[in-house]
Amino acid sequence: FQAVTPRTAGFNTVDLAQLSQPGQLLTILLMLTGGAPGSTAGGFKVTTLVVLLLTIRGVLHRWESAQCFGRRLPDDVLRNAAVVFTLYLLLFLGGGFLICMIDGISLMEALFESASAIGTVGLSLAGTATLSAPSRLILIFLMYFGRVGGLTLICAVFTSTKKAAVQYPQEQVTVG
Repeated sequence: FQAVTPRTAGFNTVDLAQLSQPGQLLTILLMLTGGAPGSTAGGFKVTTLVVLLLTIRGVLHRWESAQCFGRRLPDDVLRNAAVVFTLYLLLFLGGGFLICMIDGISLMEALFESASAIGTVGLSLAGTATLSAPSRLILIFLMYFGRVGGLTLICAVFTSTKKAAVQYPQEQVTVG
């Protein structure tokens, strides 16, 4: 039950503040991950995580592209997954750090509140009602972003895809 409710329901049968820190961290990860694309679960979708994991597998095997079940994943799917994942991660961490700094609560409690908001879950460790107005505004923004979805907001802001008039030469950049 506790593995399913952090995805969207917000119900809890145990006092979450009594969970160990690894238990709280696991709950945060579940809140961020969310559910399937067709579900009402918040957070980035499970398919986003799978695409990233398949890409890692492809890099480790030195394949040209990510593949699964005899199918190849297009590069734009990887780009979209990377952007959505990065946006969720940056907003989650940024919101948690700001709440921690503004209200002086522990970082774990602030990150829990932030993950719950961006995942539109409804769970709380610190008591959302006791947070200051700026912290609650941060949570409102995270809830809005989490409900509308990263890719939807990206498409709304950057609606037109332009073909570059010039194609620049490629550069090999060492990463890692």
